[in-house]
Amino acid sequence: MSTTSSSPGLCSWTVMGCSVRLLQLLSTGVASSLVASVGTQRVGVDNWFMFFWCFCYVVTLLIIIVEYSNLRSHFSSHWYNFPINYACYAALFCFSASIISATTYVPFLPQGPTRNHAITATAFSCIAAAAYGTEFVGTWVGHRPRRIITYVHTLHGLLKLLENFVACIIFAFISNTSLYQHQPALVWCVAVYSTCFILGTLAILLGLLYCDNWLPIRFPVSQLGLTLFCILLYISALVLWPLYQFNEELGGQSQRSSDTTCRDEFTTYVCNWDQRLAVAVLTAINLLLYVADLVIASCLVSDRLHPRAPDSLYLWRYYVV
Repeated sequence: MSTTSSSPGLCSWTVMGCSVRLLQLLSTGVASSLVASVGTQRVGVDNWFMFFWCFCYVVTLLIIIVEYSNLRSHFSSHWYNFPINYACYAALFCFSASIISATTYVPFLPQGPTRNHAITATAFSCIAAAAYGTEFVGTWVGHRPRRIITYVHTLHGLLKLLENFVACIIFAFISNTSLYQHQPALVWCVAVYSTCFILGTLAILLGLLYCDNWLPIRFPVSQLGLTLFCILLYISALVLWPLYQFNEELGGQSQRSSDTTCRDEFTTYVCNWDQRLAVAVLTAINLLLYVADLVIASCLVSDRLHPRAPDSLYLWRYYVV
């Protein structure tokens, strides 16, 4: 019996599986090519669109090569964890790129080939998001937690994924370095976003590899400590970013009309004041996600120390079904 048919891989190479993967490859490739062909990436936010699409294209191509050539037998037995988590990330990335492009970039472009290319790229980004979402949902339905337990099935893993996703959207806005380079307190906020993103990525990797036995302390305890640390960092960012961006006494701009980039009727991108506000709102959202993550992590640690329920009930409480 072939490995493809017997392995619990997340996307067996059936006709449907191949079609979804090829659609992902086509849509991300076309989206990035259209934007690159006319050089429409004028500001930092648009460079992130290019990064999202190119990253998804490259990783999808690598997954196709690994699975189609049956190279996954050379990887860990938990290889199936990677595609489903990647599909979830890619769906969120492409969906966010589509929404942000359609609302903060395309409307500011003049009529002509550049605008048409941007609209078409956004449409293909939506197709890519739907294709990745189809793979994720189809795999999830086909492999329930009772049969194959993956880190993304847990509430804790899902929250980690959302935290990193929101951080990536923040990075898209703060790629405009003029927002923070003039003030050390704002540079600290950027360091906070970067540090928490790295820690979140590390937590996801550890969860995917089931490396509880590798750590000097139990995995839930380490996650509890990291989450608490990130909450403290995000609280500082939530205070400092609005304070130094919108307080005029500290060099900020309290009114949108005071920002010259917002008054320019010929501007081709969302103005700086709107980007500052978006980062402040996303910081608050991510802080709430970290607080929810802390609650879940605390429950996990409590149940590890004082088990009160059978394993089946334990999985039901902490896995998204």
